[in-house]
Amino acid sequence: MADNLTKEQRSKVMGSIRAQSKLENLVTQELWRRGYRFRKNVRAMFGTPDISIKKYKIVIFIDSCFWHVCPLHGNQPKSNQEFWKKKLLRNQQRDIEVNEYYSSLGWNIKRIWEHEIRKDFYAVIDDISQFINNIKKSKEP
Repeated sequence: MADNLTKEQRSKVMGSIRAQSKLENLVTQELWRRGYRFRKNVRAMFGTPDISIKKYKIVIFIDSCFWHVCPLHGNQPKSNQEFWKKKLLRNQQRDIEVNEYYSSLGWNIKRIWEHEIRKDFYAVIDDISQFINNIKKSKEP
């Protein structure tokens, strides 16, 4: 399908996309309700983790199926294919760089696909809770 917007209109639309998705907000609201304290989208941190707990060296990323090329649901746009192929490949490479960066510094990394949250929201929340709790327990004296 051809793009029906001018370059300026497309730029305005793409610029209006927020760093936080509604799905991400639902996850963070539920975690906060359960008593977890964290920071959201800390731009000063490499890769801007969606959730970070510096005290326990935890970073959590919520990856959208489109932007991070989910093996189950990622799809390539039909128009401007060369641009999108390059763009999405770079996103995947950046995810690897971010994982390697935090791993090398001894951080605990968790990545969650958008479709996992949509499929079973509370199972994902429980999984994140268990991930955080296990790390907290391992840090206790």
